[in-house]
Amino acid sequence: LIVPSKVSVDKGTAVGNLAKDLNLNVQQLFSTGLQITSGNNNQYFDINQESGVLFVRERIDREVLCPNTVKCSLNIEAATSSPRSLHRIEVSIKDVNDNAPSFLEEINSIDLYESSYVGERHPLPIAYDADAGANSVKSYKLSPNEHFTLDIQNGGDQSLSAELVLQKALDREKQAVIELTLTAIDGGKPPKTGNVQIQVNVLDVNDNSPVFSKSLYKVQVSENENAGTTLLALSATDLDDGVNGQIVYSFTEKRRFNPDDVFSLNESTGEIKVKGNIDYEENQAYEIRVQARDKGTPPRSAHSKILVEVIDVNDNAPEISVSSIMSPVKEDAEIGTVVAMVTITDHDGGKNGLTYCKIIGSLPFKLKSNYKNYYSLLVDGPLDRESVSQFNVSIIATDEGIPSLSSTSVINVKVSDVNDNPPRFLGPVINVYVKENSPIGNTIHILTTLDSDLNENAKATYHLINSSPKETQISSIININSETGDIVSLQSFNYENIKTFQFKVQATDSGVPPLSSNVTVNVLVLDENDNSPTILLPYSEHGSVNSESIPYSAEAGYFVAKIRAVDADSGYNALLSYHLSDTGEIRTKRRMSDNDLKTHPLVVLVSDSGEPSLSATVSIDVVVVESTANIQTPFRHVPVKEDSFSDLNLYLLIGIVSVSVIFLLSLVSLIAVKCHRTDGSFSRYSAPMITTHPDGSWSYSKSTQQYDVCFSSDTLKSDVVVYPAPYPLIDGELISINGGDTFTRTQTLPNKDKVRTIKPIFAGCVYAILKIIRNSIDSYDFTYSHMYSTVV
Repeated sequence: LIVPSKVSVDKGTAVGNLAKDLNLNVQQLFSTGLQITSGNNNQYFDINQESGVLFVRERIDREVLCPNTVKCSLNIEAATSSPRSLHRIEVSIKDVNDNAPSFLEEINSIDLYESSYVGERHPLPIAYDADAGANSVKSYKLSPNEHFTLDIQNGGDQSLSAELVLQKALDREKQAVIELTLTAIDGGKPPKTGNVQIQVNVLDVNDNSPVFSKSLYKVQVSENENAGTTLLALSATDLDDGVNGQIVYSFTEKRRFNPDDVFSLNESTGEIKVKGNIDYEENQAYEIRVQARDKGTPPRSAHSKILVEVIDVNDNAPEISVSSIMSPVKEDAEIGTVVAMVTITDHDGGKNGLTYCKIIGSLPFKLKSNYKNYYSLLVDGPLDRESVSQFNVSIIATDEGIPSLSSTSVINVKVSDVNDNPPRFLGPVINVYVKENSPIGNTIHILTTLDSDLNENAKATYHLINSSPKETQISSIININSETGDIVSLQSFNYENIKTFQFKVQATDSGVPPLSSNVTVNVLVLDENDNSPTILLPYSEHGSVNSESIPYSAEAGYFVAKIRAVDADSGYNALLSYHLSDTGEIRTKRRMSDNDLKTHPLVVLVSDSGEPSLSATVSIDVVVVESTANIQTPFRHVPVKEDSFSDLNLYLLIGIVSVSVIFLLSLVSLIAVKCHRTDGSFSRYSAPMITTHPDGSWSYSKSTQQYDVCFSSDTLKSDVVVYPAPYPLIDGELISINGGDTFTRTQTLPNKDKVRTIKPIFAGCVYAILKIIRNSIDSYDFTYSHMYSTVV
């Protein structure tokens, strides 16, 4: 954009339509938040928010902004907040002819001898014009006279100069002083002028002037050259003799630049040396006017010009400036998102001023060149706040000088959090152990999660997942505090009714959008000793007295009766002991005598091994009878020996052999499958459990059913009792094995899908066969019952 200078520009003058240049309509100006910023101290421009027109806010003076330069421009930035973008605008300041040429002195005196030859030249003062380019000084004009003409010299890029040329010989006696007017004219339209009075003093006597060997001297010097370095030696000659031929050298035309500040001139030898600091960034060239003056009376002089070209040295490192930093940056920012604007400046010239920049290290950012030495810092890879929460982006700028110079700047870019991590439980499955009969309202477990996000994105809430009617019932058993994750029981658990149950919990964070994860919770109820032993039929424990008869002739060790009891608890809580007899069997210790009572009242105590121990009692009156024929009991019959092998013997033998073969085949199958199973076929709920109890009973369980198979050592009362379990077991169950009917060894079986177990149908078949055999034995005699018990 081009704007005129201060003469023709008033405040409020429109420069251009930014809205049109940025492809924005008037309605979008307010929504995008278009603003103008400038790196200058003065805000020269502003934008009309209603029309989008860029207008002049403060008075612009090109001569103040860009002195001694032809090209002048102002850089401003236009920024929009929605969408966020930056635009760099260069406003060129066009010069207008608002400064007239001027001379340093109002009157300039020139001494000329009357003997001066026609064609002799004298330099005239140079006019200074603050304007540049076409508006600078373009011509000179001399007032009409008969003695002098004007010779204008154009030095190309250098300033325009004029010399006074003697056209007609002088005669001091006719005219001692000649008054002239020198007019400087610039190239403006209309042109402006400036005048200086030239007073020519006509002198007599010394009629030879010094002459320089060159009218223009050119020399080069490196910046930062040491003081005392010789640049050149001037040479001028004078044909006069004596004092009139002695030459003194000096600097002339000390305008805005004073040569004495930088250079020294030996007035006798004409040698010029470096005196002060030479800086290419301040002056790229020096134009020096010198004079050779003799000592005649009046003295005569000659003039010459020296052009000193300064050679740049790479003594300025690039400067890095960062603006419009957009930090923090969201971790889900897209590739190409603008983070900051970077500007590189190098005051050197030529190759020394050419720069390039890059990012140090491997970072998810890159620099994009916008215009010349202006760059944008962009996102160039995925950001993850959980891995790196902030980046120190180091930018190095290097010039092309020899040796090259560089500088570094660090931009701190922070990464803001987004919800990209779900809450995580410590594992996919949580096992919770709770004692039965625990109070309602107890906290049985506290759920905890880990979330790598921050603040609301990491705040988790918990709730049950009801994906089936069975899981819907879980809400009546337990409750979950959605804020704290506390699992609270809503009822007291009974191990005999429910041994384990399972439900799923979902944890959801508070981010947008929310993320969640699930966990399976297995609740295992631990057994408490809350059930007393129960005496099995036909005996009763509720205060009634049971009666058994023995013959008077019974020997020591005679079997009287066997007490059997069960306990609904498990483990040690169901391990029963009988007091009066450790096995529950009642036998005689010696033969009966005439002094013994006819009726012996006995009380049998059955207690479990729980803490505290629970017990039950049964009362039995043992009646001594004279003859075995008088013994009437529903539990046993006196065996009658038969000499012949009857049909009943055959049926009994076939039944016993069949059961034995089936049992052995099942046992072999179990062992074979166990030996060939694979480690990769584990199933969570398929572990079998077989428990041997002190009373001779076995407990068996599998994934969906649990069976307590009780085989009594009593030949008359063997039975099979099946107890189904309503819930699957979670982990490997225990097998308790001890030939003495006590728990002394436990072993955990691995859960494997391929482990074959006794099916419920097979267990039922075994139970039916044993029941038939038992009934047959109970109706036959004691001998075969004893054999049956032994085989089982």
